[in-house]
Amino acid sequence: MPDAHALNATLRGVLRLASLTSSNSDILAALGAAHQIVAADSHSDAPGLEGALRLGPDLNIDVAALREARPDLVLASLSVPGMEKVVQAVQDAGLNTLVLDPVTVEGTLDDIRKIARATGLEARGEALIQDFRAELARLRRDVPRPPRVLVEWWPRPIIAATRESWVTELLAALGARNALEDLEGRSRPLTLEQVRAARPDLIVCSWCGAKKLRPEVIEARGLGVPVVAIAESGLGRPGPRLLEGARALRVALDGLSLA
Repeated sequence: MPDAHALNATLRGVLRLASLTSSNSDILAALGAAHQIVAADSHSDAPGLEGALRLGPDLNIDVAALREARPDLVLASLSVPGMEKVVQAVQDAGLNTLVLDPVTVEGTLDDIRKIARATGLEARGEALIQDFRAELARLRRDVPRPPRVLVEWWPRPIIAATRESWVTELLAALGARNALEDLEGRSRPLTLEQVRAARPDLIVCSWCGAKKLRPEVIEARGLGVPVVAIAESGLGRPGPRLLEGARALRVALDGLSLA
């Protein structure tokens, strides 16, 4: 829920928003509030941010510039590793913040609800959540043996999504399994032998922050496992664009031939 500062801002007129992560910018855009974003990190690419002041990369936010933008509410997310220091600096600057930390798909949908409430867009938020649930249910693929999927966030060292990641729940909703669901944590570095031991039926190249995805790098490891590329915007951001990743995953899963 918004605090008194945000509520007073709402009464004065349009709430001035700042977003420090791409996932929150995506949520605001899906809620129809992109035009209220007065400042955003340089990675955010949601439509409607043309007039927003750019604050630099999410882990190197220009807090002084953020303060000068006079936001009524700043949205941050600890889903970006290392974001804690940025959040502390923003709070030390006296800015009103809403800090999210989703781990699962359900947690992501709950964050959509929190942002919708904080911005006075509850009805839009509920509609967005219901549409998300309905499409994800339509994408489910039931097979005798759920395929094991490994989602790779970075190639050197190999870093992939483990149990406490929205990837695990997203794959389960599609009728698949996270090949690393037995490993605790949100993600972790892996050796090539650990990747092999996970016995993936499919490896997804979804490198975070990479200008170009190169699935051929993964194929060159000689594991003999099919590799597909899915943009980080579809799998690495806990927000409505996870549906983009789910659609791409469904296509990839349909193309598998399992023994």
